[in-house]
Amino acid sequence: MVPKDEKEKKCPECKSSDLRYDPSRGEMVCSKCGLVIDSSMIDTTQEWRAFDDNQRSRRVRTGAPLTVTKHDQGITTEIGKGRGELFKVAAKKRAQYYRLSKWHKRLIKSKDRNLSFAFSELQRLISYLSLSQAIHEKVAKLYEKAVEKGLVRGRSTESIIAALLYTTCREEGAPRTLDEISKASGISKRDIGKTYRYIARKLDIRILPAKPQDYIPRFGSLLGLDEKIQVKAVKILDEATRYDVTSGKGPIGVAAAALYIAAVLEGKKKTQREVADAIGVTEVTIRNRYKEVVERLGIKDEVEEKVREEEELME
Repeated sequence: MVPKDEKEKKCPECKSSDLRYDPSRGEMVCSKCGLVIDSSMIDTTQEWRAFDDNQRSRRVRTGAPLTVTKHDQGITTEIGKGRGELFKVAAKKRAQYYRLSKWHKRLIKSKDRNLSFAFSELQRLISYLSLSQAIHEKVAKLYEKAVEKGLVRGRSTESIIAALLYTTCREEGAPRTLDEISKASGISKRDIGKTYRYIARKLDIRILPAKPQDYIPRFGSLLGLDEKIQVKAVKILDEATRYDVTSGKGPIGVAAAALYIAAVLEGKKKTQREVADAIGVTEVTIRNRYKEVVERLGIKDEVEEKVREEEELME
């Protein structure tokens, strides 16, 4: 088989493109005139074949790629994984195996133990909140930096991880509310906020307030609203920002109100209670933000007309 990068070559003697690769000799030969075009070619493919996953796992000579989401970047070896491994060793060697396993655990640095526990908690939160690999890796790097600076001493690992996750989500444009982080981690909102401010100050992290537009895709999915309504909500928020309606207001409440207005205008009305329950804000907040937005944008009559039409249809 001719390698992909050699397919465009032509024989310099007869200009034929019918070239044959001889893997046993490492040569490229012209099939028409027999000229050896290349010799001593390096075969970069593997020299073994695997017909199932079991053969592949036994024959492969490389491990998983390095990753900062593991405390050892995925390269540290471990003597024994649980007590069950002990009985796989010959009876005469069990005492020695047990001592090796015990001392191996004792000699692991406290930093590695800390990172191992913290990264397992981080993995759980990332999975629970359906966050990206980029956020996972960034939080892992920040946590290791915090450990090196001694910022985790005297504070719970869970609260540090939760605070860094909250920070990174906002930085990456995929914000999660404090309520969501608190529910996932089991740490109170007050403790997360306190730790977040401390870590941001010590690591010199400056986070700008989250924009309501950043919440639209996720809140829209929670409410079962299609892309057309989400785009309409973003346009409403852009207009509201231009008129300085959103300044000083909580981004979650403003985003909820924009989605409610967009749904009404597009004929897929959601009640304020439905929106409030799905997003986790009060109806009063949505009502107040709704009034401010429709009055400032001059669409109050249009929205109220749509609401009346929906109510008449339901009757």
